[in-house]
Amino acid sequence: MDQGGRKVLVTGTAGFIGYHVARRLVARGDRVTGFDVVNDYYDVRLKEARLRELESAASSAAAAGGGFRFVRADLADQAAVNRAFADGGFDRVIHLAAQAGVRHSLTHPHAYVHSNLVGFTNVLEACRHAGTAHLTYASTSSVYGGNTSMPFRESDGVDHPLQFYAATKRANELMAHAYSHLFALPTTGLRFFTVYGPWGRPDMALFLFTRAMLAGEPIPVFNHGNHTRDFTYVDDIAEGVIRASDDVATPDLGFDAARPDPSRSSAPFRIFNIGNNQPVKLSAYIDALEEALGVTAERELLPLQPGDVPDTFADVSALEAAIGYRPSTPVKEGVARFVEWYRSYYGV
Repeated sequence: MDQGGRKVLVTGTAGFIGYHVARRLVARGDRVTGFDVVNDYYDVRLKEARLRELESAASSAAAAGGGFRFVRADLADQAAVNRAFADGGFDRVIHLAAQAGVRHSLTHPHAYVHSNLVGFTNVLEACRHAGTAHLTYASTSSVYGGNTSMPFRESDGVDHPLQFYAATKRANELMAHAYSHLFALPTTGLRFFTVYGPWGRPDMALFLFTRAMLAGEPIPVFNHGNHTRDFTYVDDIAEGVIRASDDVATPDLGFDAARPDPSRSSAPFRIFNIGNNQPVKLSAYIDALEEALGVTAERELLPLQPGDVPDTFADVSALEAAIGYRPSTPVKEGVARFVEWYRSYYGV
């Protein structure tokens, strides 16, 4: 893996994954420009705390050449994006900003158009005109939608999304391919599988369960706890993102246009799954949380929610073959680390 020294734009640095990626880059000696609107989709205080941590990390890494500066702006503001690129001269762009959340997309679809489609268009255009050496961007396991063939492989069809969030992220993959084909912009899309860990999102299950269990409140367990998720620890995700960014996408010389693989191309374009490759039942995930907290949950068993898929399971063989890396943190270990952070951060 490269030892740093690059100028890197990371969008979404006030967010969960963006914070972890930026912190690792700064620690290895990269000069990181963060870009985030810091909206109120969830607790702004948590986002601001992440940014303070990044500033502190940059001070500690200054001797190694690492640095961090922050642009507070909306990616849907084309002029703001262009100014950031004009000031930056970036060696790499890592695009992690997005309007997240499966259920939020059922009631607020325009937020996803604004952030995930307009914002991503502005990033693509800026990369194109700047001659960016490599754009790495976040996709999601949700694009597999109605697929039931396990494990999910990047060569699978992904044309049956079950919610609008997934549709916008699949659109990002197609948009990236168009720019790779038309303008030879190297792009790598990473389909994340249920990311969890310290500094996580308060709207996700682990955060919600922890808060409720410590308050002695019942937790909603959808699909009676029977669905499985390829829960992936955030440090593993961040490591995979950085390794993928370091390894520039190139055209697949063996690409067969008569039998096209949707994750590869004759253009410098590729898509990888990045998941733990070890699906775990939701009920077992809760068991791990009970053990870490020392609290028994009161489980309110409910049917599957609209837009949810019953199971996810990542085939990560392509990622491992390309960059020599695969996530490996066991769920019990990752959940225990989250609980340690949660207790420290909230003083409980």
